[in-house]
Amino acid sequence: MHRTTEQSVISRMENMPISKPHYKLALIGGLGLLFDGMDGSLVSYILPVITPLWKLQGAQTGLIGSSLLIGIMIGALVAGVAGDRIGRRKVMMYSLALYALATVAAATSQNWEMFFVCRVIAGIGIGAEAAIIPTFIAEFIPASKRGLFVGSVAGFFSLGYVSAALLGTFVVAGHPEGWRFGQLVTAMPILLLLWWRRTLPESPRWLMSRGQLQDAEDVVTSLEQGQLKPVSGRRIVGAGEVGAGEQTATARQEKPKLFQFVQLFKEGHARTTAVLWLLWISVTFAFYGFFVWIPSLLVANGMTMTKSFTYTLIITIAQIPGYYSAAYLNERVGRKFTISFYLAGGAASAFLLSNAQDNTQVLIFGCMLSFFMNGCYAGLYAYTPELYGTKLRATGMGTASAVGRIGGISAPIIIGASYTQLGFGGVFAMVTSVLLAAALGVLIFGISTKGRTLEDINKDQAMASAGGGNPEAIAQTDATPPSQSPSKPTTQKYADR
Repeated sequence: MHRTTEQSVISRMENMPISKPHYKLALIGGLGLLFDGMDGSLVSYILPVITPLWKLQGAQTGLIGSSLLIGIMIGALVAGVAGDRIGRRKVMMYSLALYALATVAAATSQNWEMFFVCRVIAGIGIGAEAAIIPTFIAEFIPASKRGLFVGSVAGFFSLGYVSAALLGTFVVAGHPEGWRFGQLVTAMPILLLLWWRRTLPESPRWLMSRGQLQDAEDVVTSLEQGQLKPVSGRRIVGAGEVGAGEQTATARQEKPKLFQFVQLFKEGHARTTAVLWLLWISVTFAFYGFFVWIPSLLVANGMTMTKSFTYTLIITIAQIPGYYSAAYLNERVGRKFTISFYLAGGAASAFLLSNAQDNTQVLIFGCMLSFFMNGCYAGLYAYTPELYGTKLRATGMGTASAVGRIGGISAPIIIGASYTQLGFGGVFAMVTSVLLAAALGVLIFGISTKGRTLEDINKDQAMASAGGGNPEAIAQTDATPPSQSPSKPTTQKYADR
């Protein structure tokens, strides 16, 4: 009975036409990521102001520069497990509140120690949001549009980076206390909580994984009616309905454990996890290695500081078409091939940049590298949550994102130490090698998720694990397209539109 109900809810979601609630969900998630990207990028404009203000030494400046990455790693790990344990909605709201409050506190800092602590705490909120929002969005969108929507939501990061550049130029640099004003602007998402509390529903897939079948049906019904609203908090256990505070022994046993990371290497997930970690580390290494060092490398290569910053802004703007072109290709050719194509494009761009002969070529090839590297992220944010089941999806996404920060933390160190030995060309040759290795990894070992329901993807991996088969081969022969699902939607009109 309950299995039939779950199939009905999933079928209704998969056959539902994209409408106003889906776009509103995408906007909700996108705005959260926009402010995350803005805040993360703004610190590069704040550091030149607070370094002389507090007479910081090199190590202290370096700690502040790394503070956000430290927090993001912690936040992504914690949010993944918490999202599977207490729900996607709660983690989204708590992480937003934590980030905004920490950012306000950072604006009032009177010394670098307080600023550092606040930036770490804000990073925890950013890391949590960046891990949970793609997972949340993926569980609402039908398979036919999931890659496009999640990739487009990730594209809001690029809008945040460009906003930070404008905020840094016109606010931070335009007033002695501009860095404080800039922090207050990036804390504005606290106002989003008023909207989210009234409209943000929980993921129906997560609700069903916890036995809250009636709540899941209520959410889907509201989507069909063109509305977004929180659920009532009812739970169906066995044959009856009980209050949200009650829970049977069976339901408690099914609750994800606090330390369930080991599950990422069990039940058919070992290969998936290895491929995703390779991708996240490689892309993040190349991204941070490039964007942290490009202004300094350009200056060291003979360019003036002013022109270097101008070029960096133009190169940053190239992120926007990179994200949204990849979001489009996510659905046209699939996530696996989109990621590998953009990785190869990034490798070619890095090679061309390493052999640039003049400033014009540096700008063109730098924009190309920015375009392709951010396109990789649009594919990754769509691809990662698809490869895990509902009970492990947020943990898988959060852990992959956190592991990727290893690449981000190590890139500036490795490139800085290597530059004196390798030179400008050698540094980008190294980036090229990393990207090519990741492209080959996803082509050979990645699986295709294009046009397939989340349930089909996870089922195929479980079958491959049990039978020792290849998930890619099983996917091609055994997957059931959403339109051919044996369980017809209860609202037939959505299947016929």
